[in-house]
Amino acid sequence: MATAGRSGVGTNQEDVRRHNLGTALGHVHRAGRISRAELTARMGLNRSTIAGLVAELESLGLADQAKPSGTRIGAGRPSVDVKARTGAYVLAVDLRVDGLTVARVGLGGVVRARATGPVPPDHDPYAIADSVVDLMRLVVRDVEPNAALVGVGLGVPGIIRGDDGLVRLAPNLGWHDVPFTKILSERLGPIAMPVLGNDADLGALAEHLRGAGVGVDDLVYLSGEVGVGAGVIVGGRKLEGAGGYAGEIGHMPFLPEGKLCHCGARGCWETEIGAPAIALAVGCPAEQVGALGEFLEGVHEATPDLRVVGRHLGRGLAGAVNLLNPRVIVLGGYLRSLFPLVREDVDAELQVHGLAAPREQVLVTLPGLGGDSVLHGAAELAFEPLLADPVGRLATACLDVDSALAG
Repeated sequence: MATAGRSGVGTNQEDVRRHNLGTALGHVHRAGRISRAELTARMGLNRSTIAGLVAELESLGLADQAKPSGTRIGAGRPSVDVKARTGAYVLAVDLRVDGLTVARVGLGGVVRARATGPVPPDHDPYAIADSVVDLMRLVVRDVEPNAALVGVGLGVPGIIRGDDGLVRLAPNLGWHDVPFTKILSERLGPIAMPVLGNDADLGALAEHLRGAGVGVDDLVYLSGEVGVGAGVIVGGRKLEGAGGYAGEIGHMPFLPEGKLCHCGARGCWETEIGAPAIALAVGCPAEQVGALGEFLEGVHEATPDLRVVGRHLGRGLAGAVNLLNPRVIVLGGYLRSLFPLVREDVDAELQVHGLAAPREQVLVTLPGLGGDSVLHGAAELAFEPLLADPVGRLATACLDVDSALAG
């Protein structure tokens, strides 16, 4: 019994150490650079323990210590800084209806390389998986020697089943129960098991950690591509729902006798504020709808039809404000270009339909990460196993991705 007890204590101590190591790495990753004194304050551990954790992160190739930056405050020797090192990286994928972006992202959220490409017009998942791998080959060509690939994350405009990455429904891709994780993993082989997330959820995660919602625990990220989805952060945690499908705000019933939606229902909100509705309002040709955001950049004044779209946007946002009471609503995708044109109409509808108390607390704004919110969110998703257990994840990481993809 005594031996078993000592073994249990040892296991618990090792678990605590590895947990603390991951927590320290998480702080370094999110900050990019942080002082050891700040790490000590955030983690509530003594200085010698923090020094040991930082030394281990250095030995794993995940962090470096550097001379302190910024202004020295107080007496005594200034604390050493800890900064993320590019010894580990992930591949992040933003799959949209009209195109693909793949990036190599290092610790600290730094994009080291990116490549873009089209998607097949029929959105065949097998052909899309082939295109993803082709773009991955481009972004790893100049990867540093001995750098470790620790994850692959993808943002998909659809409803994702969390336990196996099955795309239950992506109406604007025409996908129903597509096992895209399995399809892509067959092409990646031993490199890394890809992890899929809903694009709006990933946009919300990225804006919460690195963008317009840093320090904000209640946030809604509205993703506007062809359709509309929402990622929701409540009390600092992602709102998932019973099956992980929460946030399909674009399919909120809006006009009972409205237009037919891709999902099969009639009158969904996205039929009034989605890309086809906006394109029609501004005279964007059908063949340019995929580049609607760029087209809107050339529009300098809202047409009467576009103002109607703005009012529909504001009315729907009022519903989100009344239901969720967020501090920040971030408008992503083509909504970034639409909002400046129809801001007054959006604000007017919020005033009419938003309850005063939650309306007074909300800020409607544009992404702090520009057009890269989903891409950064996919990277954060891929980094999660490393941040949970740096030692364990590095032990299974791929060190020669270029050769593996070539094979």
